[in-house]
Amino acid sequence: MKSIFYISFFFSAFSGFSQIFSDQQQYQIDSLNAVINDPKSHDTSLVASYVVLSEILYISNIDTLKYLCEKAKIIAEKSLLKNNSDIVNKRLKIFLAAALNNIGVVYNRKGQLDDALGCFLGSWKVTEETGDKEGIALCLNSIGSIYDKQGRQEEALDYYNRSLKIREEIGGKEGMASVLNNIGFLYNNQGKVKEALDYHSRSLKIREEINDKQGIAGSRINIGFIYENQGQIEEALAEYELSLGIYEETGNKNGVATCLNNTAGIYKIQGQLIEALDNYKSSLKIYEEIGYKYGVAVSLINIGSIYNDQGGVTEAMDYYKQSLTIYEEIGNKSGITICLYCIGNLLNKQGEVKEALIYGLESLAISKEIGSPVNIRKASNLLSKVYEKQGKGIKALDMYKLQITMRDSLNNVKTQKATAQQQAKYAYEKQKTLDDAANNKILAIEQEDKEKQQIITGAISIGLGLVVIFLLFMFNRLRITRKQKGVIEQQKAEVEQQKEVVESAHHELEEKNQEIMDSIVYAKRIQSAILPPAKLVKEYLQESFILYKPKDVVAGDFYWMHQQEGKVLFAAADCTGHGVPGAMVSVVCNNGLNRSVREYGLTIPGEILDKTREIVVNEFEKSEEDVKDGMDIALCSIERMKLQYAGAYNPLWIIRNGEVLETKANKQPIGQFEKPVPYTTHSFDLEKGDAIYIFSDGYIDQFGGEKEKKFKAKAFRELLLSIQDKAMEEQKKSIEEAFETWKGELEQIDDVCVIGVRV
Repeated sequence: MKSIFYISFFFSAFSGFSQIFSDQQQYQIDSLNAVINDPKSHDTSLVASYVVLSEILYISNIDTLKYLCEKAKIIAEKSLLKNNSDIVNKRLKIFLAAALNNIGVVYNRKGQLDDALGCFLGSWKVTEETGDKEGIALCLNSIGSIYDKQGRQEEALDYYNRSLKIREEIGGKEGMASVLNNIGFLYNNQGKVKEALDYHSRSLKIREEINDKQGIAGSRINIGFIYENQGQIEEALAEYELSLGIYEETGNKNGVATCLNNTAGIYKIQGQLIEALDNYKSSLKIYEEIGYKYGVAVSLINIGSIYNDQGGVTEAMDYYKQSLTIYEEIGNKSGITICLYCIGNLLNKQGEVKEALIYGLESLAISKEIGSPVNIRKASNLLSKVYEKQGKGIKALDMYKLQITMRDSLNNVKTQKATAQQQAKYAYEKQKTLDDAANNKILAIEQEDKEKQQIITGAISIGLGLVVIFLLFMFNRLRITRKQKGVIEQQKAEVEQQKEVVESAHHELEEKNQEIMDSIVYAKRIQSAILPPAKLVKEYLQESFILYKPKDVVAGDFYWMHQQEGKVLFAAADCTGHGVPGAMVSVVCNNGLNRSVREYGLTIPGEILDKTREIVVNEFEKSEEDVKDGMDIALCSIERMKLQYAGAYNPLWIIRNGEVLETKANKQPIGQFEKPVPYTTHSFDLEKGDAIYIFSDGYIDQFGGEKEKKFKAKAFRELLLSIQDKAMEEQKKSIEEAFETWKGELEQIDDVCVIGVRV
C-alpha cells in the first residue's frame, strides 16, 4: 500500500492552529462585533459583518465559520424577500454567495460531500445573478472538486476548465494556480502523468510569482508524489521536505500532517518501518485534532499497511476497515477501492479466498467506474492471484493481462521521459543565469564523441577499402588545390575589400541609428518635463492614481494638472498619433491648455477647451500644409465637493454605490472641425467615497484575450466595479495587471492614460 497523500487545493487550506490576533485584527473584530450588537444596524451591514468576522475567526475553530455564515445566510435571505433596492440586493447577494461558499468549505472538510455540493451550487446561482466573475470562477472550481472526490471525473474536468477560462479572462493568478493544481490532481488519478506534471508545474510557477507559500508547498507535494510513483525517490523526498519546512513555518497543521504521511511513505520504501509508523501516527493525531476526515482515512489505511508488513494481521485488518468506513461516509470512491483491495489482499493471504474475491471484484468495478489505472492494476493483481488459487486459469490469465496493461500505461518509457523532461524544463526556468558557454561546450563534446564513434564504426565495417578510397580522394584534392590556389588568393583579396566596404557602411548605419535614438530620448525628456510631477499630483489629489503607458519611447497621450483659485484642474488627453509625431502634437496641445488658464485666467472646463481649440487651430494654421491633427480630452475641475467636467470624445465615469454614472463628451476634437459648437460644462455634487475616472481610448481598444479582440468599455466598467474596495494605488496595480494579462504576447496598439480620483 503506497503511503502517499496527494493534495488537491480545492480552497485555501485551513490550518487549525490556535489563532493569535494582531492589534489591527483585534480592532477589526471589536468593530464587527459592535455592528452585530447594535440593534439599529442595517441587514446589509449585519450580513457583511458576520461573513467578514467568520473569515477572521475560523482558524481557531472551523465550526465558527459555519455558525457565523449560517447566521449571515438567514439574515440575507429574509432581507432579500422584503427589500426593493437593486443596489442593496446586489450587496446582499454578494455576501450571501460568500456565506454559502464558506459553509460548503466546512462540509467539504468534514467529508459531507453532498451537503458541500448543495452549498456550492447555491453560491454559484447567486453569483450568476450578480455577475461576479471572480465568485463564479470560485464556485465552478469548488463544484469540480466535489465531483472529483465523488469519482465523477468528466464532470469535474468540465467545471475546472470553465473556472480556468474565467480566471484567465480576469487575470486572477491565485485562483488560476488553484484550478491548474486541481486539474493536475485529476489527470494523475487517471494515470496521465505527463499532463499532470505539466499542470502542476504551471501552478507552481504562478504560485512562486505571487509568493503564495501555502500554494507552493501544495504544488511541490503533488510533484513529489508523481516522482515517487515513477521511482524517483530522492527527488520526491526533496519536494516533501521543502513542503514540510514551509508548512511548519506558516503553522499549517493540515499541511504538516500531509508531509508526515508522504515522508513516511519514503521510509516505508526504504524499509524503515518503525520510523514510517511513527510518522503515520503523528499525522493521524493531527488530522483527528482538526477534524479532517479524508486525512484521517488516509492515515488509517497507511498505518494498516505497516502492520501488514510487520505481520500484524489483526491490527492491519482493523485499521483497513476503519478507513473504509470513513471513505464510505464521505463518498470518496478512490479511497474505497484502495481499502477494498487491501482487505481483499489480506484475506487472500489468510486463505479466505471467497471473501477475497468479493472484495477484489468490488474494488475492480469501482476502479473502472472512476477510470483509475493505478487502482485497476491493484485490483486485477489481487483477482489474478485469487483465480489462480481457485484453479480458474483463464480468468487468472485475463486479470494478469489487465494488470500488465495498467502497469505499462503507468510506467512506460515515454512517461518516465516526460518526468525527466518536465524536471529539466522547470530547472531551466529557475536557473536563468545558466552558463550558456559551458552548456554549449558539453554539447560540443557529446557531438564530437558521437562523430568519433561513427568514424570508428565505419572504419571497422568498411576496413581497408575505405583507406584506399580516402588516399585516392586526398591525391585528387591535392591536385585540384594546387590549380585553384591562385584563384582563391585573388578571391580572398576581393572579399577583404568588400568586407571593408560593408564594415564602413555598417558603422555609418549604427551612428545614424544612435543619433536617431539620442534624439528620441531627448524628446522624451522634453515631454516628461511638461507632465506634472507625482509629488504635485499627490499634494492636490491625495487619493488618486495615474496609469501612463506610452506605446513607444514618447507618446501622444499626456496628463495635465493645474491649481488655481482653490480649484484643482486635471485632464487625460489623447493627441493624434503616437511615438514622435504624437509627442509633437502633445506639446502644442499642452501649451494650449497652459495658456488658457495662465494667460486668459479660465477655470471652467468648457471655456478652457474652447480657448485651447482656438489656440491649437491657430498654431496649425501657420503651417503651409493642411494640418488636421488635434486631441481628444477629458477635463475635470474639483473644488471641495463640486465637480465640473467637459470633454472632447473622452467621457467621465463616476462610480457611486456600486454603479457607473457616465457623462458623455462632445463629439468634436480639439482641432479643425466643421461647424464647431462650444464645449458643454457638466456640474455635479460629489458624495463621500465617489470614485472619478477619466481615460484615453488606448486601454479599451487594446487587442488581446483568447480571441484577440478589443478589451472594450464594458469589460473596463466591470473591472473598475470589481476593485472599488481597494485603495487607489492598489486599483492602479490591478488595472495594469489586467491590461498586461489581456494583451499577452500581442503588441500594445496605442498609448494608455487612465486617471482615478476618490473623494
